[in-house]
Amino acid sequence: SWKKTLTMAIKKRSRVPGVMITQYVEQIPLGKSTPDFTRKPMATTVQEGKKALFKAMVNGDPEPTVTWERNKGEVNDEEMYKTRYDERAREHILEMPNVKPDQSDTYKCFATNEYGVAVCTVTLKVVEGKKDTQYCANEYVVVTRKKQLPPPKEGEIDPKLWELLLSAPKKDYEKICFDFGVTDFRWMLKRLKQLKKEREDEQAKVVEKVENVKQIEVKPNGKAEFSVDMTLWDPNSEINLYKDGKLVPYGCDENSKPCLMKTGTKYVFSIKDPQPEDAGFYQLDVEEANILSTEFQVPAVEFIAKIKDAKAVESEDAIFQCVLSTPLNRITWSIEENSLDDGDKYEITVSEDKLIHTLRVKNCEMKDNGKYYAIAGITTSSASLTVEGGPCFNFNVDVHLLLAVAQTVVTIKVAVFFLLVIYFSIYMLISECYKNEGVRFISGLSDTVANVGERAELSCKLSSDNSEGCWYKNGKLVKDGVTIIKDGSCHRLVIDCCKKDDAAVYRFEAEGRKSEATLKIEDPPKIDSDALGEFTKPVIIKAGENAEWKLPFSGGEPITIHWYKNDDELSAGLYVKIETSATESQLRLTKCQRKDGGEVKIKLKNEFGTIEATSQLIVLDKPTPPQGPVDIMESAVTSVEFKWKPPKDSGGCPITSYLIERQQVGRNKWTNLGEIPGSNPTYKDSDVDPGRRYCYRIRAKNTEGVSDYLQTEDIPAGVLRNSTKVVSAFKDCINLAWCAPCDTGGTKIVGYNLEKNKKGTNYWNTKYAVKDVFEGAAYEFRVSAINLSGAGDPSIPSETVIARDPMMRPKFKDRNMKSFIVVRSGNTVRLNIHFEASPMPDVFWLKDGLPVPKHVTITNSDKGSQLLIPTSERSDSGIYTIIVKNIVGQESFNVEIRVTDDPKPPGVVELEQNTPGTVTLIWTPSPDEKRDDRLHYTISKRDSFKRTWRTVADNLYNHKFTVVNILPGREYDFRVFAKNDMGLSAPCVSPFKVGISENKTMNMQSPPSFIVPLKMRTAPQGYECCMSCAVKGDPAPRVTWYCNNMSLNTNPNYYISNICGVCSLLILRVGQKDNGEYKVVIENQLGTAECSMTLNVRGISMVQQSYFLS
Repeated sequence: SWKKTLTMAIKKRSRVPGVMITQYVEQIPLGKSTPDFTRKPMATTVQEGKKALFKAMVNGDPEPTVTWERNKGEVNDEEMYKTRYDERAREHILEMPNVKPDQSDTYKCFATNEYGVAVCTVTLKVVEGKKDTQYCANEYVVVTRKKQLPPPKEGEIDPKLWELLLSAPKKDYEKICFDFGVTDFRWMLKRLKQLKKEREDEQAKVVEKVENVKQIEVKPNGKAEFSVDMTLWDPNSEINLYKDGKLVPYGCDENSKPCLMKTGTKYVFSIKDPQPEDAGFYQLDVEEANILSTEFQVPAVEFIAKIKDAKAVESEDAIFQCVLSTPLNRITWSIEENSLDDGDKYEITVSEDKLIHTLRVKNCEMKDNGKYYAIAGITTSSASLTVEGGPCFNFNVDVHLLLAVAQTVVTIKVAVFFLLVIYFSIYMLISECYKNEGVRFISGLSDTVANVGERAELSCKLSSDNSEGCWYKNGKLVKDGVTIIKDGSCHRLVIDCCKKDDAAVYRFEAEGRKSEATLKIEDPPKIDSDALGEFTKPVIIKAGENAEWKLPFSGGEPITIHWYKNDDELSAGLYVKIETSATESQLRLTKCQRKDGGEVKIKLKNEFGTIEATSQLIVLDKPTPPQGPVDIMESAVTSVEFKWKPPKDSGGCPITSYLIERQQVGRNKWTNLGEIPGSNPTYKDSDVDPGRRYCYRIRAKNTEGVSDYLQTEDIPAGVLRNSTKVVSAFKDCINLAWCAPCDTGGTKIVGYNLEKNKKGTNYWNTKYAVKDVFEGAAYEFRVSAINLSGAGDPSIPSETVIARDPMMRPKFKDRNMKSFIVVRSGNTVRLNIHFEASPMPDVFWLKDGLPVPKHVTITNSDKGSQLLIPTSERSDSGIYTIIVKNIVGQESFNVEIRVTDDPKPPGVVELEQNTPGTVTLIWTPSPDEKRDDRLHYTISKRDSFKRTWRTVADNLYNHKFTVVNILPGREYDFRVFAKNDMGLSAPCVSPFKVGISENKTMNMQSPPSFIVPLKMRTAPQGYECCMSCAVKGDPAPRVTWYCNNMSLNTNPNYYISNICGVCSLLILRVGQKDNGEYKVVIENQLGTAECSMTLNVRGISMVQQSYFLS
């Protein structure tokens, strides 16, 4: 792995959370860089048999090499793991075509070049195929009177999920299901609706109303709160709080933990100063009715980067962002005591790795000023938002309005002059506004962190390329020891090799504007590359000897040093000696044994960073005994051959040979047969007597010594090579097979003798047809070969076999079983379920999760089960579940049986309203509606033109419907039917006929009136002036203009127009004589109306006169 080539171990932070960079060298050449991830692979959950993909994008110079590893195995199998590089997307991909459960693991991705390595981890979770969702939904029934919920089972819905959904508003369903790993919750809504109705019925016994249920969340004041608005029927009702099924006492003052505060009908429960042990599943009960369920989670999470103060200009967006140490689906954002939700005003986003959380405040206003909080678990981070006012001048010109005014001018010359004057005035105002703005910062300085000896850079950008500026360090002008670069509008200060005294507050000033930032110098632990290379070499010793490691280091004090062996921290003791100074640490392990071998690691840590170095300890010892059992490969007349497994632990060095000893059964002497090579754990003994039994001892040998022995069982010589093998067994028959002997005695085998022995007896039966067996009895078998000279010795007895059918998990034989059955009330319900299982299973029937009633007859056999209800009633409706279970497993199936009858017709149909083009009907519900939740209504219509009935509405679950497309001049009849699973009821016919009268013509004449009246105006002398108003009336009114009660309609000095009711009066050049009251009089045959205004004429200034002359 990459650790073996490590020459330097300097840990660095990556901008991508969860990525660790290890730098090999102290100084990286200019233009080169260590590897890093631009996008790391994401954790994946894949169904078994599907394809899994990990994708990563890396950068670095030179181009890094990407490799993959996993914690519990290798990724070398090319069929299971395929690696490739997508040049178009620049992605390194690890593909697993057909994932299996054993591939669930933590995978590592390494990006390596000559200057370092970047590593990140990613988790793959493989789940089994989806189960029947209908079965899962019915697996649990929420029991409100039991505070302790059943523990969740693998592959099934957590009962806590149902409880939380019952107490949450619909907008939170998706978030709650996502926390429990449920991505498709639509199938749960029907079950949830049923549970919610049951919960509301139970709550109605003790509370009148329940509103505004809020789940638990941590507030900025440090308290965890959840609340509910409820009105109790009895104010003295007992209110209980449970945590994980246990009653929790609470107080009514703010110093209690937990505390109940009541304001009117609002009940607020709070936990003061919450701690990790306060996490749990909380339930609020009134008497025995559950009102609210909520889960308080306290994840082990910290803020790696907290939110920072933000500034924004009005109508711009402000952004708060934080980085967590542990992935979370969401955190809580709040301002003061109010939580913020994703919507039009606030946008809340989370990165793909769930580590970076962002809040965007859109279109900032002055009222958005304040303190904002990010709350993760019980950890809080806060920052302030400052909203500044916009530019000093905002002038908005409606060009279309100017053109509309200009069009009212008589001559084109006057219109052009009018536009030039307005645009010149706008230009002068805007120029005056921005003339004194000066240079400003496009981007200011940012706080920077650098390590001792590394390069640091501070930069800012101005709005002008020609501006010069000065750099200051702690208020003093910077001259020496730094490099100052100006690139257009960008100004940079560069420190090539940072020292501790370079830490300061730096400021850049230009034309009265300034920006400052803090440079922080850190000194993380460092290890010399030569010492690190020597440390990483494996330490090899013999058992009982001592092992020692030394490592010099440097860095800012204080440095904390920890030694680990196989990830377990070491502390000084009898066999562990640790000596540490300011520049070196030493570890000494005494009297090491074989089990002490493994990875030895040192971790150096100070306030600026952490560095690690790893070595290996290898302890050599004699091997462990060879592994059994011994397999007999051949047992001939003159030879015996057998094999065994190598030792589990070779002692750290290869097995050189095996030592073999033999003993004849019945004697005490052991004979040494010699040594055989360690590469092949097999031995053939050719010096045996036929019919005798032998026992062997086997020892393993390496360079460190000889192991203890492995002793075999008695091995007979001159019998069949293998014992009789049981192929299959049933309760009335057992099938056998065996192999021919290797030594036939020089003649042809003409047959076999097969013997049977009932377990526990000494009588061997030689019958061939093994059918006379008793069910449940255990048997052994042996066989002997026959040639022309007679029968040979019998074989080794076979393994014990029991005469019974092979075990089988219960399964249903009918593939097309009905899951929904409708039966007419009073008829017989007969439900036959066929299954097969071995041994005989136990059969259970449930109705809605409870045992079936006594009047239901259950008949079971080894082939199936029958449910019989002789005379069914409506109360027999429900979901019936059959559970078939034996020692191998269990299987279940759900059938919904609905007992109903022909529906009764609805009541009288009445006309609620009669508006043009529509008719609204209302009727009395059918008497069967309360007993049949699937009953609905159908409406049909017949008009006097077609004379046929046509359905206009179906599947109506209310008692009101509006019929549209009602044509005038026709008569209509209506019928309403009740409908359920059995069919339609008798119709209920409306006792009326709807007739729509013909449309009538309307008189549109009206007296004159003003839509837009005249407005008071002030006009400069010498300019034109236009006044206008809008009028209406039928017939069109006659318009007369008056000035000081004198008619102007015949005066040629005024231009009067009337276009589509917009009346205008234009004075081309206003003079003092035009001062006065202007009046408009409109009249037609139905009446008269008038409107007036006053025109004020003011003199022209000398500045304006000179401007027009120029």
